Amino acid sequence: MKKIGLIGGLSWVSTADYYKRLNLLTQQRLGGVASARIVLESVDRQRYVEAVIDRRDEGAACAQILEAARGIERAGADFAVITCNDVHRFVPEIAPQISIPFLHIAEPTAEAIVEAGLRRVALLGVRKTMEGDFYPEIFASHGIETIVPDEAERAYVHERIYEEMVRDVFTDETRDGYLQIIAALAERGAEGVVLACTEIPLLLSPDQIPIPSFSTTQLHCQAAVVRANV
Repeated sequence: MKKIGLIGGLSWVSTADYYKRLNLLTQQRLGGVASARIVLESVDRQRYVEAVIDRRDEGAACAQILEAARGIERAGADFAVITCNDVHRFVPEIAPQISIPFLHIAEPTAEAIVEAGLRRVALLGVRKTMEGDFYPEIFASHGIETIVPDEAERAYVHERIYEEMVRDVFTDETRDGYLQIIAALAERGAEGVVLACTEIPLLLSPDQIPIPSFSTTQLHCQAAVVRANV
């Protein structure tokens, strides 16, 4: 079994969910009391937010992720898994500086969308995910069109993540707000919705969502367990 290298802490809430899912999926795949081989480098979210939000210093934020990547590399990880969607914007810069590969979160997500036969999906996440290009570019390479929420919707989705979910706060009010936004996106042509923040699947379950949904957390973990056991 290969060793999975987790870059976590962004937030600790979703990182804990990754650890649990990776072990549940490993046990389901291998049986018995099997558990995943994991090393974790947990980034200090406060320090990261101060760089990204307070100082708007993308270089300093990227350096923190590179430091974490080198940490899991030194610990013997066979590949890297970032437990945060928007941090994947740094992968093109970091990947050439370490010797182990990244398992990019958008790739298994795109494959699942194609397998479901969908071609137009909405994207929910923090601003840097919704307004960035790494999801649309990877989706486009698989023939998938990305629909992004409008400005007011993006503000609501982003703020609820930063003010509540990363603090392990999940409310019915926010759940209802997200479902209203998803319904509006469906009316604008979205055939499915990508839950592209690793906290959102902790707020919404598939049976609550009116269109097919794709949990990037679950899909990323599934792909990691497969890679670790081939």
